[in-house]
Amino acid sequence: MTAVELGKIGVWTSYRPFGIDRAGEAAKLVEQLGYGAWWIGGSPHAPDVRPVLEATSTLVAATGILNVWANEPAETAAAVVDIRRDFPGRFMLGIGIGHREATTEYRKPLDTMCAFLDGLDAAATPPPAGERCLAALGPKMLELARDRAAGTHTYFVPVQHTRAARERLGSGKLVAAELACVVDTDRARAKATARDYAQLYLGLRNYVQNLLRFGFTEDDVANGGSDRLIDAIVPQGSAEEIAAIVHAHLDAGADHVCLQPLGEDGIPQNAWTALAQELIV
Repeated sequence: MTAVELGKIGVWTSYRPFGIDRAGEAAKLVEQLGYGAWWIGGSPHAPDVRPVLEATSTLVAATGILNVWANEPAETAAAVVDIRRDFPGRFMLGIGIGHREATTEYRKPLDTMCAFLDGLDAAATPPPAGERCLAALGPKMLELARDRAAGTHTYFVPVQHTRAARERLGSGKLVAAELACVVDTDRARAKATARDYAQLYLGLRNYVQNLLRFGFTEDDVANGGSDRLIDAIVPQGSAEEIAAIVHAHLDAGADHVCLQPLGEDGIPQNAWTALAQELIV
């Protein structure tokens, strides 16, 4: 199991919605509400987690994810040494291959990930396997996450994928699932928010292929996604209704679910608070 204590419930967001200058303010709120970890999106570099860690005392910061195409293993390993020294036990290095559509260099993703891990392990002070995880959707990347990391950080996945990831990784390995959601009881508005978010991912081959492996059809992934697909991947409604989907992921084998509430401008204080009241004792 991971050497970093993430807790059962975390948050997932980049700094973009509110600006890096407000990262400390947001981090303090996340910690006060009782969340265990903040997964920092937007393809961060390892040092980008520092505003979250500096503003808090117990919150774990995780990269969600550090893109192997945009980072060098030796530089990453050196940065991790500094973070671990300054904030022991509070950093999870989430590493991912990114999207085929986002880089002209994209080739042999599994080999590229292996090479990046080899580079980390060849560093003077390698990031410990128990303090790193891999973004993984398909079976081979999940197996690599099992064999060379604490486990996996998954994104844009249904509960069925969480169950399959747990089976593939076995017990004792981390399954940390991201869950985008819309805390809004206006059904039409919430669905529109969910669809707007999902549009990008339904245009990316790796996510679409993954959905087709888990019971969705070509019709489900076409034309912005069927209602069935949108509701499974981006649940909408009251905090209580969304909490039920979180519990479904946990029951399917997730150790940790990190929530990405959509549709609230700036720091999503209202959604974070409502979800914490349902999910964190």
